[in-house]
Amino acid sequence: MVNEDYLAYGDLPGDEDNKATASSSSTKSGEKQGGMFSSFLGRVQQTVQELGSDVASAFSGGGIHSHTHVGVNCADGMHKSIHRFDSFAGERDSNDVKWYVDGCSYMWAVSIALEQAKESIWILDWWLSPELYLRRPPSRNRQYRLDRMLQAAAQRGVKVNVIVYKEVSQALTRKYLSPVLPDYLHSLLPRDTDFITSAMSRLGIAATFASLEYAEAQNPLISPPLTVDSAHTKHALEALHPNISVFRHPDHLPDTQTLESSFVSSLKNLSLTAASVSKLPEDALKAVYGINEDVILYWAHHEKLCLIDGEIAFMGGLDLCYGRWDTNQHSIADVHPENLKDIIWPGQDYNNARISDFINVSDASWENNSLNRTESSRMGWSDISINLRGPVVEDLKAHFVERWNFIYKEKYNVRKDIRYSAIAVQQSTHGLVNSMKSGIHTLRGQVPQLSASGSSTSPSTVRGMRDRITDRLQQVETTYFGEASAPQSGTGVRCQVVRSCTKWSHGIETEHSIANAYINIIHDSQHFIYIENQFFITATESAQKPVLNKLGAAIVERILRAAEAGENYKIIVIIPAVPGFAGDLKDESSLGTRAIMDFQYKAINRGGHSIIETIEAAGHHADDFIRFYNLRNYDRINTGAPMREAEDASGVKYEEARREHDDMLDPVGYRAQEGTAHPEERMTGHPYEHYQQVADTLTSSQGLDGGRWDSVSECYMLGGLDIRKVPWENGEYPEMDAFVSEELYIHTKVLIADDRIVICGSANLNDRSQLGGHDSEIALVIQDSTSVDSMMNGKPWQASKFAATLRRQLFRKHIGLLAPQNMEQPDQNFEPVAVPNAYDFGTTEDKIVMDPLSDQFLGLWNDTAKQNTDAFGRIFHPIPHDSVRNWKQYDSFYECFFKKADEEATGKERKLKPPKYRWGHVVADNFSPGEQGLREMKDLLSTIKGNLVEMPLNFLIEEDIAKQGLSLNPLTEPIYT
Repeated sequence: MVNEDYLAYGDLPGDEDNKATASSSSTKSGEKQGGMFSSFLGRVQQTVQELGSDVASAFSGGGIHSHTHVGVNCADGMHKSIHRFDSFAGERDSNDVKWYVDGCSYMWAVSIALEQAKESIWILDWWLSPELYLRRPPSRNRQYRLDRMLQAAAQRGVKVNVIVYKEVSQALTRKYLSPVLPDYLHSLLPRDTDFITSAMSRLGIAATFASLEYAEAQNPLISPPLTVDSAHTKHALEALHPNISVFRHPDHLPDTQTLESSFVSSLKNLSLTAASVSKLPEDALKAVYGINEDVILYWAHHEKLCLIDGEIAFMGGLDLCYGRWDTNQHSIADVHPENLKDIIWPGQDYNNARISDFINVSDASWENNSLNRTESSRMGWSDISINLRGPVVEDLKAHFVERWNFIYKEKYNVRKDIRYSAIAVQQSTHGLVNSMKSGIHTLRGQVPQLSASGSSTSPSTVRGMRDRITDRLQQVETTYFGEASAPQSGTGVRCQVVRSCTKWSHGIETEHSIANAYINIIHDSQHFIYIENQFFITATESAQKPVLNKLGAAIVERILRAAEAGENYKIIVIIPAVPGFAGDLKDESSLGTRAIMDFQYKAINRGGHSIIETIEAAGHHADDFIRFYNLRNYDRINTGAPMREAEDASGVKYEEARREHDDMLDPVGYRAQEGTAHPEERMTGHPYEHYQQVADTLTSSQGLDGGRWDSVSECYMLGGLDIRKVPWENGEYPEMDAFVSEELYIHTKVLIADDRIVICGSANLNDRSQLGGHDSEIALVIQDSTSVDSMMNGKPWQASKFAATLRRQLFRKHIGLLAPQNMEQPDQNFEPVAVPNAYDFGTTEDKIVMDPLSDQFLGLWNDTAKQNTDAFGRIFHPIPHDSVRNWKQYDSFYECFFKKADEEATGKERKLKPPKYRWGHVVADNFSPGEQGLREMKDLLSTIKGNLVEMPLNFLIEEDIAKQGLSLNPLTEPIYT
């Protein structure tokens, strides 16, 4: 799994000591040089940290504006707008909006919309994988691979415009960024300096920078990424048809001439000494690190937006890329010994970022993809996106066109390539409703009627697009509800687009209306807030630098107000247990992961200014008002008797056959590049065919129901079979060794208040997403006018249908009150927005989660979280865990079971012996030997319901888990926040 909020721009300082790929001679040379300057490097590290502090302080001018004041309006008068939350867009009535929980149903709906596109497809993504299958399993849905769908649309005459984030493509070090610094420093010597002094000074500077270069070879400011490949996205798509245009943005570095000019002019006539560094002007300080306004080192385009024919829009947390497709039950095993065509995640799409990230997504390097799915699980992906139509789509179109034309003017206009052109805009209010007091506007005063194809849209064309939508609505209403219903006028959902963007990302002054919306909705909430997000990095006050956003302050203020008034007020927060990056948390290579965890813990319960500490200091029990949770699940890898029999009879190992099967589905496979028209023909005489021919002769005499138990993820969902009753026959591994567990990665970005208002989009709860000047983001504030009878704190409550059904669907999934999802039996939740969400009001499960403040619900929620936490802890020893308060306890709870250990060998060499258990597998030491132990383990496993677990707030609480130094200092800290 690629994580866009960290690895998007490459690995950070201190990451992965083993990344160096230099020759052995170079390594030896480096080691010798490192020894020569070892004591000096210690001083360099201290100097860099101090310099970073000076630079960060100088940038702030004594205090960085956080842009997140309660009440929206900024103290300095910046970011004024006529609209709520200081957004570029106003509130729009009469919209239709539909939610999708997880990628299976969402991507199915996207596939329908792409299939029906007539004029335009506009996509804005952080990462887009051309080879992504929108329907599964891939072997039965070949035509629904994203690149094939876009190609088919382009061949129909549809114009496809795509914007993707351009990742940092090479290591960025101080030397690269400021290449003239050594020469410039030497030039500062007085002109009458004698030759020997001058020569010795040059040697001294050379030695200093050689040491810095050695340090930066191990710890560059930003290392090149090994994950996303926007160049592959661009070239793979544009090669399909001239109607497909792909922009990559931003370019991270100006040219050398610009750098040198900027650097020299900023330092001209200055004496750069240690004593004067902190007094340098801001531009000069930036130049030391090669930073100017043309250099975007840290920030990314993070939006996820797809607009079809200018009529309907998809947006939210899900990128159209590898690792995102998943069902509600989140199977993490994908081994199908009886039928390889049942494989769900082919090739690179099967990923567990806690073990290893994507590698070389654009070529056939199977040997670099080390995840063996007969031994290792994937990581489940929990996410939310939405689909909408109506007047609010005009604002999303305006946002896309502004971004497209901004990038075109900045980068692509000079290329004079007929493939690229600006999208024409016709200033008009056609088709929009009077939903704002101040009228319709863009940054220039009006929302344009935008051309989906790059030219002006005629009224007849608009009517034609609307006619198609109406026809589709009537068709699907007849399918699901019988006779189509007449459209209702004057009803619908009130929506407002909010965003984070600035000069580098959008060519405008900073807008942070997402942060404004979060803070004001928290402030105005009456009873309840639910937050599900990939990160939780925020501050309650300015003392929590470098974190700047004040969502934490809004949370504390609202809770203290409730406590003083004696209100029953609750906030539930769900975030990932560990950021989704590979590596043992104790390793130096995991500094970035620990830094994020440290900032999160300091937002929650550590450091003196956290949310919980602030509430407790006011004399209240924080647990009465706010609690934090994670998600985790388990599965069983089907390495039993069917695999053993097929391997023995065919002479082919399952993984060998599986890889060849995936080659015909995924073009990064070597055989998929041979150009044969029919992929099946490429398999003739190869391992896949040999294995599958034998597998086809196997019967289900083992009671495995023809592949039904290739995953056991249904067992913790509503109506799933008790895990103790699921059949198994031992193969190469005993059943105990086939069970695996992993954190369920939360990528959702949603806030639900009082079951009445929702914020859903791409923005994380951290500085990167909230401040506006960092990552670019987009979100929707949703208020449904359709009310449903509900309960809140034991009293009748009128909830909004959209908010209430989304919140209840999520809660039921997390505590196992939702039935497993069938990827091949789509229901109305798989359809685009023309078909409303299906939700089973009035069922027993619905009533349980109806009132988020009731004692019955909260008791079940917290008991389930604790029960699941205890079971996972004993069976799998997952990290983090509340019993692990320091590194010594970390060793005894985790390392001694899962870490490769040093083993003495002959002579001076040492070698690693394998860990006692593979990552994520059962710690059998906790159970009796043999079948008795298996029964004990399954008894405990059967108590797990859903995927909710408690967040371990005491994990490593006795340690400083993110020490500052050369890798982590005030200049680089904003990357992690």
